[in-house]
Amino acid sequence: MEIERKYLVRQLPDDLEQYEHIEIEQAYLCTSPTLRIRRMGDAYILTVKQNLRTELSSAIHNREEEFALTEHSYQHLLQKCDMGRVSKTRYRISLRRQQADGAYEGLVAELDIFHGRHAGLMLVEVEFPNTQAANAFVPPSWFGDDVSADYHYRNSYLASIQ
Repeated sequence: MEIERKYLVRQLPDDLEQYEHIEIEQAYLCTSPTLRIRRMGDAYILTVKQNLRTELSSAIHNREEEFALTEHSYQHLLQKCDMGRVSKTRYRISLRRQQADGAYEGLVAELDIFHGRHAGLMLVEVEFPNTQAANAFVPPSWFGDDVSADYHYRNSYLASIQ
């Protein structure tokens, strides 16, 4: 199970290039359930996602399974994707609190800076071990508005708009 919250970005972290990052291209075969193909660097992945709605949290709850693909299989499936593609650079940033207590217990922000027709859009996601941690999370000051519940910021929706 994936439990995450998604935010707009108020301000980019300093020295962004110091963080691990990777180029991502993804496209969608369908959205209910979500069938996504993704190229992350030299890796190719088929993901099956199903949203699990809950009233307990504004966080996104998904059942998610991933399967490795060959480059040939990825290219074959890419031809079958009716919707557009999403391309972005993803940065992995270990979160630290500004208070004296230091780290956020191993939480990592995945900052996505979009390219192409979505250029200018920046989103950051954080995955949590449980709903309680997601509900208790106080985002760092560089995070903007919480858009977890807004479907307009789902990658599958972004792929579908022209």
